[in-house]
Amino acid sequence: MAMMRSGLAYLSLHGGKAPEWLIRRMVRLAAALLEGIVEVHGEREVLSRLSDPFFFQACSNVLGFDWDSSGSTTVTCGVLREALERIDVGIKAVGGKGRRSHVLGEIDGLAEQLNLTDEEISKIKYGSRISAKVDTAAIQAGYSLYHHSIFACRDGGWIVIQQGMRPEEGKARRYHWLSYSLKDFVLEPHRAIVGVRHSRVLDMTAKESEDSRKACVDLTREGTGRLRRLFNSVKDPYQSRLAGLAEPNFKTYSIPRKINWEALGRLYMNPPSNFEELLISEGVGPATIRGLAFLAELLFGVEASWRDPVRYSFAFGGKDGVPFPVDRRAMDEAATILEKAIGSAKLGEKERLDALARLRRLYFGENR
Repeated sequence: MAMMRSGLAYLSLHGGKAPEWLIRRMVRLAAALLEGIVEVHGEREVLSRLSDPFFFQACSNVLGFDWDSSGSTTVTCGVLREALERIDVGIKAVGGKGRRSHVLGEIDGLAEQLNLTDEEISKIKYGSRISAKVDTAAIQAGYSLYHHSIFACRDGGWIVIQQGMRPEEGKARRYHWLSYSLKDFVLEPHRAIVGVRHSRVLDMTAKESEDSRKACVDLTREGTGRLRRLFNSVKDPYQSRLAGLAEPNFKTYSIPRKINWEALGRLYMNPPSNFEELLISEGVGPATIRGLAFLAELLFGVEASWRDPVRYSFAFGGKDGVPFPVDRRAMDEAATILEKAIGSAKLGEKERLDALARLRRLYFGENR
């Protein structure tokens, strides 16, 4: 099974901790929202909506977060996870921030909670591993993952929501993966990519990188001795020559100082049949993928894409048309879904009105 990554968002890194009184209320409201969505649309729709970065952001705002806070990922996922523990809607969550991001052991527990088969559990585990590999090695934008959450339901469907940090810019990038739309993991798997565009990002998932992906796989069938000699003989002069070019039309490589030659040696003995198998292999990380892409161009003349696959910079656009005009249809859809969920949720009248008021302030602005 493959899955489609539905989007990512760039968020400001905000310090501090949400107070306990706020968390309690967020969990109660989240539980009511989730029950409302399942009642109206079914459990599968919960995963589809949470995998949409537009809806996820709107949901986070309704629960009480600023629109651009990095905590809207880590705390909102934690709140949703706790809410799902309190209600029985056929959906559970595992993972989180830091040490909690190592989820393979927790995934086993989903079998009993959701009555999932061994095959379904195996697919969730694989999705957890490959999504992390793609977002760190196949697309290299300088973000280190520190948050990884999985939401699964009893039909075997699941999503991954993970976040990476680029502290030198004070930004975090959020990734959403969705299992229902069966697409290739390594061929433009994105439904939406939201964020600040970088000038140089190695994107091995781009259609333009197809020849490079094939060449990287072919290189694993070469002896490491030849590749090592070639890499060592050209990387220093090639790096210094290209790094000195200031013209925008010239490409510049960030060549890794070392490649995991031990991992490539193992692959030589048992070569992968495609790029996905190469990517998921033990010991293959960003430096090795970047080094193979460099050698693929050097030996075969095939270049990988260095165009950042980011598409949007805000959830719904900016009122002044920057970075793009407001997407009214997407905004209306998210607002309608949340209004229906709040309206059908099991909340007290004051809580229901407060939640709707927050949504309307977010939608129309403070002065309307």
